[in-house]
Amino acid sequence: MKMKTIIISAILILVVLSITGVVINMTGNATKDDTSNKVLIKTNKGDIVVELYPDKAPITVANFKTYVKEGAYDGTVFHRVIPTFMIQGGGYTPAGIEKPTHSPIKLESGNGLKNEIGTLAMARTNVPDSATNQFFINTNDNVFLNKGSRDDGYAVFGKVTEGMNIVYSIEKTQTGIKYGASDWPKTDIIIEKVEFI
Repeated sequence: MKMKTIIISAILILVVLSITGVVINMTGNATKDDTSNKVLIKTNKGDIVVELYPDKAPITVANFKTYVKEGAYDGTVFHRVIPTFMIQGGGYTPAGIEKPTHSPIKLESGNGLKNEIGTLAMARTNVPDSATNQFFINTNDNVFLNKGSRDDGYAVFGKVTEGMNIVYSIEKTQTGIKYGASDWPKTDIIIEKVEFI
């Protein structure tokens, strides 16, 4: 009778965890599933917590979440750091190797969100619908990156809720020319892991 009670209790616990969106992985650690709109960016400088806005930028958030689920950001670097502007990462390894990407997505820069301090936006080329995996965190109110200011703008899809001190710390890193790119940190700023919380 006791064994039956224990089994029923275990089943009830699993049901509750499932309803609350908590998944128990094989290592025994509890992690939020991809329905969460909060993401932890673990770096070798410290942790950054970001809230995503799927209601404002559904395509961009879904794209970002795909890379997070795949672990594509793990082991990448912030490869472009410009003081009083932004820090950009997610696309390169510390060795300067570009990560493979999915197809580019439609630009959602007209969603009402602005490139303000602490916001998360997608990097792209001069072609509006060209964003893939690279993202940046604004460290200034970059009005010129908003839609209509000078061009189609850059799509904001989230905001830092914890760890702006870490963002500012990264922003102060000395940079130079590396792997043919300018503004590359002289000391590797590694994105160790990006996960849902």
